Amino acid sequence: MEALYGFLQEVSNVVWGPIMLVLLVGTGLYLTVSLRFFSFRNWVRAYKCLWEGRKHQSEHGEVSPWNALMTALAADIGTGNIVGVATAITLGGPGALFWMWVTALVGMMTKFSEVLLSVHFREKTPAGNWVGGAMYFIKNGLGKNYIWLATSFAVFGMIACFGIGAMVQANSISVNLAKTVHVPEWGTALGLLFFAGIVLVGGVKRVGAVAGKLVPFMAVIYIVMCLVIIFMNIDRVPFVFWWVISDAFTPTAAQGGFVGASVMMAIRMGMARGVFSNEAGLGSAPMAHAASTAESPLVQASIGMLDVFIDTIIVCSMTGFVILVSLDPVGQPLWSSGMGGGVLTAAAFQYNLPGFGEYGVTFCLTLFAFTTALGWCVYGERCVIYLFGDRAQKPFRVIYVCAVALGAVLALDLVWLLADIGNALMAFPNIIGIILLSPVLFKIVREEVKKDPRFVL
Repeated sequence: MEALYGFLQEVSNVVWGPIMLVLLVGTGLYLTVSLRFFSFRNWVRAYKCLWEGRKHQSEHGEVSPWNALMTALAADIGTGNIVGVATAITLGGPGALFWMWVTALVGMMTKFSEVLLSVHFREKTPAGNWVGGAMYFIKNGLGKNYIWLATSFAVFGMIACFGIGAMVQANSISVNLAKTVHVPEWGTALGLLFFAGIVLVGGVKRVGAVAGKLVPFMAVIYIVMCLVIIFMNIDRVPFVFWWVISDAFTPTAAQGGFVGASVMMAIRMGMARGVFSNEAGLGSAPMAHAASTAESPLVQASIGMLDVFIDTIIVCSMTGFVILVSLDPVGQPLWSSGMGGGVLTAAAFQYNLPGFGEYGVTFCLTLFAFTTALGWCVYGERCVIYLFGDRAQKPFRVIYVCAVALGAVLALDLVWLLADIGNALMAFPNIIGIILLSPVLFKIVREEVKKDPRFVL
């Protein structure tokens, strides 16, 4: 077993290594330049389309543009926003946060492109499900010679959904509740079995409805908590902001329990954690957006790119600044204390909000992880429908709910590795499909912009 674990760890290091990061960021940069910085020029317009989404909807799709975005955000905003940011800073220094921003800004165009292709090439199944994603735009856009590529995406997505979506999220909830409020693992498992079952049995419509209410609620609570801490340390904010930018281009010196980091480590950790959090280029979120009733692919794609901005530029930045402005009891920067991951984030909240901070983080982490499990069920279901047809939909939901409950009581190191690899491998067919279909993508955008005066190109 140790040999297998070691092998999978090496595979994970390779698939999440420099090649992957260059591929994802490079693709985002290529799309951003080719589409004349569409995401920057139409960012405000995308928000207007989101607010107007209920007024202008098509007859196609299953969920509103708002609920489609909230479903995608439910899966995006998770442990990566709390634990992943802390890990990036612990290993890469404050400069890692800057490279998370860079990844998000170019990743917005990648998310826009994959969502647009997913909506444009989506299908309606005999059971009435509106399905889309990389497997469908590869199959319908590139033809039968690329069916193997589409199928590989669906297989990797199905593997990832049970790990990252179901078991790992449930385990994160279980561990935190046991540590903070002493809820036994079996109690968490039963609770998740009940609540996940109630929501997921209703399919994408119920997930979208729940996400549409729960995601804004949990995001606002977390952001307010972060802003309170940031304002408590407002005198340190200008220094921290400059610190993040300067350390992105110069080696971070060793201090306290921090061993120091090179510029390359800051780049790698910032980009890796950024991509892992917002999932731009991995091909997951477009499966939720493909069920939208938006009036056009361009509108939903513009709304879709907002989840990268919200996830990374807003939520991840909140975590990063809370950690970087926080001091330990003797007045030293908390981030360099030697703590890492969720422990570091929890300590930052607890030191600044004693008696409440730890419980606040646990509450937010529980909601983040639970909604991530809901969102990933939609992704897994779409992959299963592609592979086995509509008849596999209901059995999949039952198995997925059971996997959520099981994840709360198991040690998941091996499962995490398998899911991590599956998640990364989703990116390769997705990115290949986007690049090969980029001429079609550019043509669709030009035609849609001519018909919709709200956008510019």
